[in-house]
Amino acid sequence: MIYMKEFFKKKSILILVLSLIIYAILFGLISTKVINSYYSGIINLALINIILAVSLNLIVGFTGQLCLGHAGFMSIGAYMSALITQKTGMPFIVSIIIGAIVACIFAALIGYPTLKLTGDYFAITTLAFCEIIRIVIMNIDALGGARGLTGIPKKTNFTLAFLFAVVTIVIIYNIIHSSQGRAMLSVRENEIAAQSMGINAFKYKMMAFTIGAFFAGLAGGLYSHYMGYIQPVSFDFNKSIDFLTFVVFGGMGSLSGSIIATIILTFLPELLRSMQDFRMIIYPLALILLMIFRPQGLFGDKELSLKIFKRNTKTITKSQTHNRKEA
Repeated sequence: MIYMKEFFKKKSILILVLSLIIYAILFGLISTKVINSYYSGIINLALINIILAVSLNLIVGFTGQLCLGHAGFMSIGAYMSALITQKTGMPFIVSIIIGAIVACIFAALIGYPTLKLTGDYFAITTLAFCEIIRIVIMNIDALGGARGLTGIPKKTNFTLAFLFAVVTIVIIYNIIHSSQGRAMLSVRENEIAAQSMGINAFKYKMMAFTIGAFFAGLAGGLYSHYMGYIQPVSFDFNKSIDFLTFVVFGGMGSLSGSIIATIILTFLPELLRSMQDFRMIIYPLALILLMIFRPQGLFGDKELSLKIFKRNTKTITKSQTHNRKEA
């Protein structure tokens, strides 16, 4: 047990060190204008999407609950944090944390009656919740109604978005590799068998659902303070499908897969923008081809690891040795 704790501490430290290196490189490129403001903006959106994808993967990939209402929790965090910043003048960090907590509370209220459902029934319920939230926001004048909410202070920058993305990854990584995370995985694999072994399936499903909603609300707060303007249509069910696409594309049950898939799918539409209408064909076609030839996603349930490179190095070394012997 002590060895395992030390192992995961080392893993967390490794993630933090790699994050610092990536941050230093990107920050330097943005500061020196090597990466222009347009692409630095896409990087910020990719970081926000990473928070959403990783948190959704905890629900869908690691606990096995098909959630289609993630955009609803994002909208709660976005509107709540924006209102707090505008009306009370509270610090930006405090406002987005409060927004995330409110999203978490809504998840608990919704999850209690709905997490007893499974499969398609739970997915439809969360999808309905997402639409209800959107319709309610559209009919509240204090939230800007269908016109949207304007005048939100633009507080989100690259450093904050990167910081929250790394914190989200580290926290969820440690949850997954804890005893609670192993219980969530057992629920995903076979809920009946898990319950027969004394695991409270409802408790762990609720835990994953509320934690995922918290980080979705956090991402919503970052998003609203980055855009400076939000409207209900930005959080419709299509947005939830986008987040689910990130998870499926990367591999359900793989954090590194979610991160890489989110970066690819956030940048791909922008890189194809020069192709005009053809980009709307290429993007879904790429997803269809992946589902045909790699239905488990890019990484499946595996994580990106240095072992992959070690294996490839060993394979190359063996082949070179074999060739020398033949020569």
